[in-house]
Amino acid sequence: MAGSTYGTLFKLTTFGESHGEAIGGIVDGCPAGLQIDLEFITSELQRRKPGQSHITTQRKEEDTVKFLSGIFEGKSTGHPIGFIIENTNQKSNDYEHIKDAFRPSHADFTYQQKYGIRDYRGGGRSSARETACRIVGGAIAKLILRYHNVSIKAYVSQVGTLKLTKSYKELDLSLTEKSIVRCPDEDMATKMITYIEDIRKQGDTVGGIVSCVIKGTPVGLGEPVFDKLHAELGKAMLGINAVKGFEYGEGFNSTNFKGSELNDLFFQQENNKTNSLTKTNHSGGIQGGISNGEDIYFNVAFKPVATIMQDQQTIDESGNETIIKGKGRHDPCVLPRAVPIVESMAALVLVDFLLRNKTSKI
Repeated sequence: MAGSTYGTLFKLTTFGESHGEAIGGIVDGCPAGLQIDLEFITSELQRRKPGQSHITTQRKEEDTVKFLSGIFEGKSTGHPIGFIIENTNQKSNDYEHIKDAFRPSHADFTYQQKYGIRDYRGGGRSSARETACRIVGGAIAKLILRYHNVSIKAYVSQVGTLKLTKSYKELDLSLTEKSIVRCPDEDMATKMITYIEDIRKQGDTVGGIVSCVIKGTPVGLGEPVFDKLHAELGKAMLGINAVKGFEYGEGFNSTNFKGSELNDLFFQQENNKTNSLTKTNHSGGIQGGISNGEDIYFNVAFKPVATIMQDQQTIDESGNETIIKGKGRHDPCVLPRAVPIVESMAALVLVDFLLRNKTSKI
């Protein structure tokens, strides 16, 4: 099916459904000789897996990856890296009540209309279960980025109306993983957790924002005019389940500035005649669609999870009005588990552009 592959030179293709035997993928274009750190890949999957805390879905999946090809004696061979992750904790009966009805704000109706058939068990291909494959591909991309001293760190900056007022430069991002909500500010993290707990008790859900910072990006990544770096980052983020918005640099806040206030003025760093720097970074590390060497920072907006434990009006496949109520094990807030997904998609974008950039000049 078209749409299951991301990338130009460094490609990730994913397959599988949430209630099938397994999900999996193929990473193509990985340079040979990369040390495949299985412990690191596993730790990345653990950050996304369900059931990791009381504010996430209580579904239990160990998300153990099994590599099938492209690795020999612990290193990439330069050939496609195939992998699978078995589904071990499906409860398909939880979805019997909606097999003939369309859940509000889900992909049920559009999939049915487009394909004439849909796997109603957990949403099938539209399920966020598929994002585990992106974690594997993104982890391999991160291993490549280590060689280029590029780091990617995402964190939860907003849940509902609870919003961090500090910039990423004022935060200690090493504290992100110490909180189950993945917010690096201890006081705000406590408020967010309490709020999510209350929302869950109401049978409802809540959205928010994941912010991401990329440090160490070399100058020159991005392929104008249609494959600009920020455009590809936006595409990658908007392709994540439940994402409704993307902004980089000052984003929508740019409209509140005058040009004289927003422009990033250049200056020459002392004893450095090769790399010019900017006094500010309103551009978010990207100018003209190309990385300029400054920090890249962006925000990704996630809507509330569509499945709620409340009665909602809908229609069935015959067009009859009916009432539907959510059942099963679902996240009251997807943000904590979305943090590693945002990082993974960003890593896929950067590695693809790193490889493409090798053809930009002699």
